[in-house]
Amino acid sequence: MKSSRYLIAVLPLCFAGFAQATDVTVVGLFPSKAVVQINGGAPRTLAIGQKTAEGVMVVSVERDGAIIEIDGKRKALKMGQHHASAPSPGRQSVVLNADWRGHFIVEGQINGGSIRFLLDTGATVIALPAADARRLGVEYQRGNAVRMSTANGIAGGYRITLDTVRIGDISLNGVEAVVMEGNAMPMALLGMTFLNRMEMRREGQTMTLTKRF
Repeated sequence: MKSSRYLIAVLPLCFAGFAQATDVTVVGLFPSKAVVQINGGAPRTLAIGQKTAEGVMVVSVERDGAIIEIDGKRKALKMGQHHASAPSPGRQSVVLNADWRGHFIVEGQINGGSIRFLLDTGATVIALPAADARRLGVEYQRGNAVRMSTANGIAGGYRITLDTVRIGDISLNGVEAVVMEGNAMPMALLGMTFLNRMEMRREGQTMTLTKRF
């Protein structure tokens, strides 16, 4: 999946794991090692041949992806790509279609106000331009000031928690985000503080997000 790679992962995230190891995301690559997230948990660095208690093993590592064995089946996953089990009936989901560049852009809501997102697995958190935050009435300057590395260099911002984030029928409460000041972001980035709570399944130019928790 193409990504703007706008926001580099600088904030540590940790989410509870799940009982069944069927959801795996490749989030980093090194010679002979891969960094993976299993069932939304904290990133783990696995050497080739190393197998986790959940039955996940790195078979080989290439420049842009890795071969991962999941429950005895081998899957080729690119950087940022996610392997997920089939969604269970009745769970909230939304289907996105890629544009001509391969990007997934979706209309959503933050705290009840409308906003356009670019889905970006390279963004650690939801990232908002300051202008959008002001328009939505987000009092971001009450948050914690942070500095982070972006594609355009070091930028200042504020780390905050959004009350609600909604995409289609999916609504999440208490989602971490950053508001970026003095930076020419074309639109908000739908980052991993939202996506880590989803199952992501891509088929061609279609992406299905299904809420996990």
